[in-house]
Amino acid sequence: MLERQQSLQLSAHDSLYDTLIPKTNILRQMKDLVDFSFIEEELKDKYCLDNGRNAEPPIRMFKYLLLKQIYNLSDRDLVERAMYDMSFKYFLDLGPEATVIHESTLTTFRKLRLKDVSLLDLLIKKTVELALEHNVLTSHTLIVDSTHTVSRFKSKSASESIQEHAKSLRKVIYQYDESIKTEFPEKPTSDRLEDTIDYTHNIIDVIKNKPQINQIPAIQEKMNHVKEVIEDISDDNHFNEDPDARKGYKAADHSFVGYKTHIAMSDERIITAAVITTGNQSDTKQLQSLIETSERNGTTVDHIVGDKAYSSKQNLIYAQERNLQLTSRLHPVITHGKRHSDKEFEFNKDADMFVCPAGHLAIHKGVKKQKDTARNDQLKYFFDVEKCKVCPLREGCYREGAKTKTYSVRIKSSEHSSQEAFQETEGFKRLSKKRYKIEAKNSELKHRHGYKKAHSSGLFGMNIQGASTIFVTNMKRIIKLINEK
Repeated sequence: MLERQQSLQLSAHDSLYDTLIPKTNILRQMKDLVDFSFIEEELKDKYCLDNGRNAEPPIRMFKYLLLKQIYNLSDRDLVERAMYDMSFKYFLDLGPEATVIHESTLTTFRKLRLKDVSLLDLLIKKTVELALEHNVLTSHTLIVDSTHTVSRFKSKSASESIQEHAKSLRKVIYQYDESIKTEFPEKPTSDRLEDTIDYTHNIIDVIKNKPQINQIPAIQEKMNHVKEVIEDISDDNHFNEDPDARKGYKAADHSFVGYKTHIAMSDERIITAAVITTGNQSDTKQLQSLIETSERNGTTVDHIVGDKAYSSKQNLIYAQERNLQLTSRLHPVITHGKRHSDKEFEFNKDADMFVCPAGHLAIHKGVKKQKDTARNDQLKYFFDVEKCKVCPLREGCYREGAKTKTYSVRIKSSEHSSQEAFQETEGFKRLSKKRYKIEAKNSELKHRHGYKKAHSSGLFGMNIQGASTIFVTNMKRIIKLINEK
């Protein structure tokens, strides 16, 4: 049963918060700045209002998720820290002596309460409204780009994943007591999951019997991460079968399996819209959605800055129709010419190659010169014909018996002539210099907030991770801008 959360549970010790938590504390500032009641309103249909035992308030559960994201903690370490960290309890609207949740409650909240909730759009909209309210979002420029997140499960086997975390644990232990090596069990000679789990459990047992070691916080945190990984794998019957992860390319020789987060960001470095897709989706087709979502969230858009992935003919036409200035350098092969949409191959700007409808990357390319000077030269892309022979989409694409499979595009299209002239202007060059800001934001998401790797399986889990990560980064940026005013 859902019971409305009070702003703060009354306690005789509440005055401790004023003494222990300075006004500059990020959690105090976030709590004072944001009215989180929108979370309760959004999730109220997920709870029974008049039956069953009282549920943990959804606002508090959501705040637990934010703390997990801000401090990059396992569920177990998050709950443990919430027991003694006064800034955590203040943020969670708990009295200093109040008890905290069991770690399993977080898993239930993520899987049951957040299902079918558009959390990503909801949280971004809330932060944009807050930025507008405090007058720290005033620019009319959007900077767009995408960042990739590798699948936690597809990137390595279950056994390899546990081995990686066990190795990290051992490294931390050796910093304090290298002699413990002699007490650890022999590493398993096979890659069987059961052997790896047994080996890791034996390492943990050795550590537990060493009071001088297992009480060190850094070692405890690593142990808890290892335990959480083992529990996740044991509970997930489909480990290494991430149903939504897809292969994408960052370069011709650098692929990944996972997801993409397509981002629109203001000149003030506040994310105004995001779309999370599988890793094989191109950046080109997300531009319209990013612009229109940003506008629905309250942002005024006059200029868009992006890399060459966004300079497709469709995007240029859309920008012209909306009277928007698109600062995106042309690529000679960005247009599909006159082919029907169902025959189009997607251009991957990172790999500098085309990808066929079946997801295969071209293996090399060459220029086809035209004898007729009135016609444009073409770039010809060559695909692995052995893959084409067995491709389920080969009908109408690959001619049986052919020794090669190529795809040709015009190097220059007349539709891009005005854009070609624009990219030579000083205005284009000045706006292009803003692109570094979103590259820095992508780096912040990955290296400060763990966005390099998915925390769970599927687009649903990726959307929850993306929503909480972007909310936290936006709030930190907004608070910084407010403090600088």
